[in-house]
Amino acid sequence: MVRLKASVNRRIEAAQEEGGLLIVYTGAGKGKTTAALGMALRCIGHGMKVAVVQFIKGAIDTAEERALKPFGDRLTFLRMGEGYTWETQDRERDIRFAQQAWAKACEFLRDPSYAMVILDEFNIALQHDYVPLDVVLPVLRSRPPMQHVVITGRGAKEALTEEADLVTEMKQVKHPFRKGIKAQAGVEF
Repeated sequence: MVRLKASVNRRIEAAQEEGGLLIVYTGAGKGKTTAALGMALRCIGHGMKVAVVQFIKGAIDTAEERALKPFGDRLTFLRMGEGYTWETQDRERDIRFAQQAWAKACEFLRDPSYAMVILDEFNIALQHDYVPLDVVLPVLRSRPPMQHVVITGRGAKEALTEEADLVTEMKQVKHPFRKGIKAQAGVEF
């Protein structure tokens, strides 16, 4: 433990840079949005402003949004999708809504008053090429220096994960839906 402590202390001493992070939560397991919204709570707890733009599942009223809305001007929460892509079956409409959500996200990504911008389910929009990644990466690179960006959703593109500072892949090991158990309030929604 003495060697471990010394090793950790050396890494802490070496890590002195500050700057906005690009964080990606991806994978087939649950918890991507939950992790991102937990980070939003941390920022809000520090008195910082957070913007959340939900891309795909925007048509769904969520308990998370209702719980976070009372934070007032410290939180902007926008549901901008029309529902899951397997439900809409209208690629042109999905592209239109994703492009509108991306345009709004760009406003937040230029605004240094937002400490964190969460692009929920954005990986899905990128995966289906509703928003081209080659348009997204320059915007992410030119955001305010201390602004954190969290991107969630399955299937993160390799170029995005290479650009990111932190990538976590949620792996599904077991899920109650596979046993015929429906989505539960407080767990899935």
